[in-house]
Amino acid sequence: MVESNISKKTKVLKNKKEKSFSFGKFVIYAVLIVWAITTIFPFIWVIINSFKPSAELLSSSFSLPKEFTLANYENAFNNLNILKAYGMSFLISGSVTIGVIVLASMMAFALTRYNFKGKGVLDALLVASLMFPVFSTIIPVYQMMIKWGLLNTVPSVVFPQIASNLSFATIVMMGFMRAIPLDMEEAAYIEGAGVFTVFSRIIVPISKPSISTVAIFSFLWSYNDLFVQTTMISKRTKYPVCALLNEISSKYGTDYGLMAASVTIILVPVFIVYILLQKNIIKGLTAGAIKG
Repeated sequence: MVESNISKKTKVLKNKKEKSFSFGKFVIYAVLIVWAITTIFPFIWVIINSFKPSAELLSSSFSLPKEFTLANYENAFNNLNILKAYGMSFLISGSVTIGVIVLASMMAFALTRYNFKGKGVLDALLVASLMFPVFSTIIPVYQMMIKWGLLNTVPSVVFPQIASNLSFATIVMMGFMRAIPLDMEEAAYIEGAGVFTVFSRIIVPISKPSISTVAIFSFLWSYNDLFVQTTMISKRTKYPVCALLNEISSKYGTDYGLMAASVTIILVPVFIVYILLQKNIIKGLTAGAIKG
């Protein structure tokens, strides 16, 4: 009798736990669904409106288009030279990504594998630099670009963006590299390998998750960095795609169909990067956080 009562009580407790757990999951999923809808809806709304004439968009922006038109996209490609702006954006963002990966990986390797005077100060400066926004340094950087004769060129955007992303990238890679065991490196040194060989043949391949995370964020941040782009480049023929969108919103403020089409075109690379590489983003960040 006692055993049967105990088993009944345990079953009741299990049922209560299952019910409470299922209710908790329901609440979590409900919140996530609502959040997803509120996040995704604006993008879908912009895409739908990009296929409407401007007159119809103003009269009924929250309904499906009565007739689909590609006139807004034709206008964007023919009159705004979107493809050239895309080329400038990919050139700038690609250069920034490569520069950040190379410099941050070498800095992280040096700071995690070597002891030298001032190492603690450098670590502190890396963390402290994250607290300074780009707005606080843009005036001296702008003056430097003028003195060097780099204004309205690709390097005038690439150099500041590399500098602004370097601290974050180095900290992420340091968190990952600290957890890499020293056994393989020591064995390579015993076999006669040099520092560059150890770095390129051992450290870099093992650190691919953190490198991919840094590459993704550096590319997206550079691609969306309107402030530095519009500050350093004033010639319309050299505008990246985000700077071109800013001009559309001011110059063609009443042509909402053109604006919707331009926003859709600009968002395409961001969507592709997130959809294809979202696993790498999560994997790299969690690996660095756990191992750091």
